[in-house]
Amino acid sequence: MVGYQDLRQRHVAGLMAMMPDMVQRLGWTAARIRREREDRLRALFRVAKERSPWHRARLRDIDPERACEDDLQSIPPMTKQDLMEHWNDIVPDDRLPLDVVEAHLDGLTTDRYLLDEFHAVASGGSTGRRGVFVFGWDSWAIVHAGFIRRMLWDRTVDPELAALPNTVAMVAAHNATHMTSAIGQTFSNPMVNIEHFPVTQPLDVIVAGLNAYRPTTVIGYASILGILAAAAREGRLRIAPRRVISSSEPLLPEIRETVEETFGAPVANIWGTSEAGPMATGCWRGPGTHLCDDLVVIEPVDQEGRPVPVGTTSDKVYVTAISNPTLPLIRFELTDRITVLDTPCPCGSAHRLIADIEGRLDDVFVYDGDVLIHPHVFRSVLGREAGVVEYQVRQTARGADVLALGAFCDAVVTGQRLESELARLGVPSPCITVRVVPALERQATGKIRRFVPLA
Repeated sequence: MVGYQDLRQRHVAGLMAMMPDMVQRLGWTAARIRREREDRLRALFRVAKERSPWHRARLRDIDPERACEDDLQSIPPMTKQDLMEHWNDIVPDDRLPLDVVEAHLDGLTTDRYLLDEFHAVASGGSTGRRGVFVFGWDSWAIVHAGFIRRMLWDRTVDPELAALPNTVAMVAAHNATHMTSAIGQTFSNPMVNIEHFPVTQPLDVIVAGLNAYRPTTVIGYASILGILAAAAREGRLRIAPRRVISSSEPLLPEIRETVEETFGAPVANIWGTSEAGPMATGCWRGPGTHLCDDLVVIEPVDQEGRPVPVGTTSDKVYVTAISNPTLPLIRFELTDRITVLDTPCPCGSAHRLIADIEGRLDDVFVYDGDVLIHPHVFRSVLGREAGVVEYQVRQTARGADVLALGAFCDAVVTGQRLESELARLGVPSPCITVRVVPALERQATGKIRRFVPLA
């Protein structure tokens, strides 16, 4: 076995070599992006059809040498349950049976290579069954490059920003089973100095660390960015970041507005997944987020799996991970809801633009009589409460239990407003309780699940 640091330094060198091309892709034309997607899609089909028994049956009518993106719609979607139940027939490499990957992940606290070549991560399991995902040597570097390339591009077009040290504070998960933590550990290098502040630490410890580090860029879960903005308004947090990046959780409009006003810095939203890595990244030039059209194929669909038009919010998406043949995910179902925009971004990128992610289909509350309540019903009320820094809504049989963090004003009135909204939408005799709490429980990944439906 090769030592970890030797492997990591070799990997960092590989990343540095590919970065000029990865940044250049941001300026590709739509036609060039389409050619790249088709080439990678055909290569993925070849691997899946030749070496994956499970995929071979799904792709029996596909000719990898002539396939195009339209052929995807003839292929049945796959789910996390499919992946976990048929792992050994899906993964092309015989060295990566599920028990080997699970044993590697068991007790993993710091970054470590699997078989000196691969990286494995696990999903938080917040919406159901736990998922396990594995990346090859090149695809792991592509994941990190996809996340940071707009940050590097931003510095090349902004001389004032380029003159500042590229010091990044990541306030997120620390456990290496989570992608955001693991890739930061693998690829820490002088090009981007990343300091980790585990989101599970006490807030005072995080604030003190950030005050000492004084980052030019802050990356964090949306839930912690709102809390940090509140600490800055109170005078406890004394940093002046030039860029802020929200990741891993839906970025609500009120959090974006608060963070931008407090720090005087634009917020870019990142949509990344444990399944496929970077899905979309913001550019700080506008409120939207650019899909990583050269790295993944994303199909926005309705609840029945039918394509939705531009400007319509999907119920879920199918993602094909064209950059990771180690784990062929072809039309893999994710319950994230996205809206593809038809407006161009001021930055001029041909990568499609989407609105900020609203949340997941799994966040919808279902009450007796099949009454569906979208999370926006709660957000529309709670987002107007200036004293609420963060919140969690837990569904109950007749309504919800709302846990609020911050200097809350009138819990009774807010509860009544929510009850009125639920009654208007058909929930019989709704009951809402609103409680002020000192902290909100975080998952093992450090994320807060804002909406928790009944089991």
